Amino acid sequence: MIMFSFLGVTLALLRHNWFPASVFVGDTYCYFSGMTFAVVGILGHFSKTLLLFFIPQLLNFLYSIPQLFKLVPCPKHRLPKYNAKTGRMEPSTTTTTTPEGTKERVNMTLINACLQIFGPLSEEVLCVVLLTFQIICCILGLYFRYNVAQLIFD
Repeated sequence: MIMFSFLGVTLALLRHNWFPASVFVGDTYCYFSGMTFAVVGILGHFSKTLLLFFIPQLLNFLYSIPQLFKLVPCPKHRLPKYNAKTGRMEPSTTTTTTPEGTKERVNMTLINACLQIFGPLSEEVLCVVLLTFQIICCILGLYFRYNVAQLIFD
């Protein structure tokens, strides 16, 4: 029952927030989705399997550690920037000043890494690429959980 409510809210949000995005999801939805997954994982006794769905988020955290722990400068907002001339998203950067001069560095997030790999993308294409990556990670996680883990733990 919990997941049906979550699925309804998520599909409605996706429908109304598909390109062009008109709603900023923010912390409220993130807390709601995290709480929902945590409760379902704990009550369903598959919390370890549930962690496999969060592989992209874990990769984003690991990639962001240098900025999050201030090993390299971290601006307040690290989201990609929109180039109005081209209509595409580009990696956001932060500028640091050192005795050797100024240095521009791309912010360390999975979204910016995706834009570095594929180049500037429209918001719609970027969304599809990130959702595809999330789906592939979930499929691989479930494959390893139910196929490879049997070879190790049984």
